[in-house]
Amino acid sequence: MLDVQFKLGAVALTLGSFLSLSASAAELTNAKPVTFTKDIAPIFQEKCQDCHRKGTVAPMSLITYEEARPWAKSIKQRVVTKNMPPWHIDQTVGIQSFKNDMSLSDDQISKIARWVDSGAPMGDPKDMPAAKVFPSDDTWRLQSQLGKPDLIIKSTDYTMPSQSQDQWWKPIANIDINEPRWVRAVEMRPGTTAGRKITHHAIAHLVQHDPDAPKIGAGSDDDSLAAQRNPDEAGTLMEWAVGKNYDIYDEGTGKLILPGSHVWWDIHYHAVGEQIRDHVELAVWFYPKGQEPKYRTYLTGFQGTNSGRLDLEPNKITESNGYTVLKQAAKLGNFQPHMHLRGKAMAIEAILPDGQIQQISYVNRFDFQWMTNYIYADDAAPVFPKGTVIHVTAWHDNTSSNKDNPDYRQWVGYGDRTVDEMAHAWVNVTYISDEDYAAWMKTHKRETLGGRRASN
Repeated sequence: MLDVQFKLGAVALTLGSFLSLSASAAELTNAKPVTFTKDIAPIFQEKCQDCHRKGTVAPMSLITYEEARPWAKSIKQRVVTKNMPPWHIDQTVGIQSFKNDMSLSDDQISKIARWVDSGAPMGDPKDMPAAKVFPSDDTWRLQSQLGKPDLIIKSTDYTMPSQSQDQWWKPIANIDINEPRWVRAVEMRPGTTAGRKITHHAIAHLVQHDPDAPKIGAGSDDDSLAAQRNPDEAGTLMEWAVGKNYDIYDEGTGKLILPGSHVWWDIHYHAVGEQIRDHVELAVWFYPKGQEPKYRTYLTGFQGTNSGRLDLEPNKITESNGYTVLKQAAKLGNFQPHMHLRGKAMAIEAILPDGQIQQISYVNRFDFQWMTNYIYADDAAPVFPKGTVIHVTAWHDNTSSNKDNPDYRQWVGYGDRTVDEMAHAWVNVTYISDEDYAAWMKTHKRETLGGRRASN
């Protein structure tokens, strides 16, 4: 259940502030009525309709008044508790400037609540904004910013039975380029809407090898290639899970793909009661030929446990911790917690060499159904010196109060299956020189941790 914190200050509420609150309430009461056509439809267009329309995975469409009205009470409940849109980061702790912020403002939440409380009136049809034009199903989200992708890489199709244990599909796909190219952005998605039901996650490992080596047939899963499949050395182009769409790298940073490289897919499928055949697609946008970014970016999984295991006792909330030392100065581009059904919350902080602690981000309401990727704005992305310790804290709720918990009476450990657990944070890390770090420090103030995030 959502923990709502009301910060009223250190002193008791004075009579003056009470009267002020009363006046505010009166102003709301006497304010002009909130209607769908004038007030709510613009909010839905901006923050909701990309998912909530016909032909998408959302359970209802919010395009028209007739479609939205039956869901009014449910809509209010979801937005007031900040479960929708799926932006589950604590907005009082750490970095708060993002490239992909989909959250509702307090004013927008208030309007939706007032609309529902007043009976969810339609309003004057003349106030209805022009219908939003959506891209076709084969259009990528980044296409409006970057144009059509330069390259699309697809996994071979896989048929998931209606009833089955979890399956991992690991085919090989060639990357069709004949010269080194630098990547500026990537976007991944299941091939069909139905495929989203069965795709737990997908990882596109970049495997670089000798350009003169013979081509490997797409879809091959030959064990003789095992020596070439080292994601820790080759790098990862992207990881996808429900709620994540793309990665955009900061100007001057990127990932390098060499001729003769290929993608080793690692796709986790789970059965949903119907047979579905699908694949995964990865769109790639390159820097212009001849334009080489200064630094390479690496998708890194900072672990939330250093023991390599999790020990979740029955009917308990468990905290685990992981620590990683930066061997070089680095800039962190995003924060994407990854856990399974018992995931409750995750925090990431930096312990600097001088002992200072900077709280980076805290997702206090993790939702397995929405693996949201929080992409920091360029001027907000944190930069740390060599020797900084990245500390990840993960909380798992293996109790009866967790509605997603398959069985609170069972011990749970680390594993790849959906019913097992994980704890790591996907972060795009760009390693920089000590000189660049010193230059960054001259123009930025370090915000240390004044008070730790709320305990779970």
